[in-house]
Amino acid sequence: MAPEQGSEMNRGSSAGLGSQRRGRLGRLAAAALLLLGALLGGAGLSVRAQEAGLTKITLIPQWHPQAQFAGYYVAQEKGFYRQHGLEVKILPGGPERPASEWLAKGRANFGTLFLTDGIEKRARGLKLVNIAQIVQRSAFMLVAKKSSGINAPADINGKKVGLWRNEFVLQPQAFFRTQGLKVKVIPQAATLNLFLRGGVEVASAMWYNEYHLLLNSGVNPEELTTFFLADYGMNFPEDGIYCLAELADQQPQTCRAFVAASIEGWRYAFAHPDEALNIVMQYVNAAHVPSDRVHQKWMLERMRDIILPPGPPIPMGLLKQTTYNQVAQEILKSGLIQEIPEFSKFYKDFAVADAN
Repeated sequence: MAPEQGSEMNRGSSAGLGSQRRGRLGRLAAAALLLLGALLGGAGLSVRAQEAGLTKITLIPQWHPQAQFAGYYVAQEKGFYRQHGLEVKILPGGPERPASEWLAKGRANFGTLFLTDGIEKRARGLKLVNIAQIVQRSAFMLVAKKSSGINAPADINGKKVGLWRNEFVLQPQAFFRTQGLKVKVIPQAATLNLFLRGGVEVASAMWYNEYHLLLNSGVNPEELTTFFLADYGMNFPEDGIYCLAELADQQPQTCRAFVAASIEGWRYAFAHPDEALNIVMQYVNAAHVPSDRVHQKWMLERMRDIILPPGPPIPMGLLKQTTYNQVAQEILKSGLIQEIPEFSKFYKDFAVADAN
């Protein structure tokens, strides 16, 4: 209630006028704080100013809660988003909630996607923008049992291969094309039960997730033939942060703040893995995801491997144009897109330029 309302009105006209002036001054001060918060993106403001100027946004990762998204959970729980002027709601992802669809329908402001999927969706008319390429190396792999007679890519020809739906088919399809393979595609669910029961000879897996689950199920590494797609010219960087071009153009400070806080979350997670795992398990348990801390620890370690791969350091968030061109050319050759989106419109550097 403003100062001039309520009992203040009963104290006489001079008190009423004084109250009105104080009310106007209070509103002007609040407006000034909001404007300052918008200009500075929340950085360096007092807690009170941050509370007054928080921008509400939503994030949807492309899969169920797990350490694949530890940096975002850490940024949320450690208050990094709020320190950057944001109030973030993290939605549960998964195959039933494709991140690109939720972005397209305006049900989320930011989402994580594979680079292949981002390019494909942009080429098909969805104006997605990559605002930070977080993962720099592919963890996608195909696995087969040696007992099925599969020891080399040529042995996959004609076999039944489990592939995930929607956003996870482009990379293996490019692999099949370059290897000259024709396979029988079988839809793969969130588990590897079909593969374990012999329903498919080859399954899709992520190094940080399904491969470790296979080992935990009692399968020995020596029993498996693994095909890391990165070893076959398919080193397509995977998880990046995306939003619609309209948001990137109209609210660059919001995008910049979200990227900065998310990167801060990832760096903190890698520097404090036990604390990060505690946070991850909160999200895993809340979503009733059947997992345990041992598996999530493996995943967090592998995420570090692909976000900060060995070799010349790549600034977190950077998407190199040479990498983009390589991935886009493969998708074009596969016939999945008719033209390559312009790099300058696809990628907005909201991370590296500000950090340097």
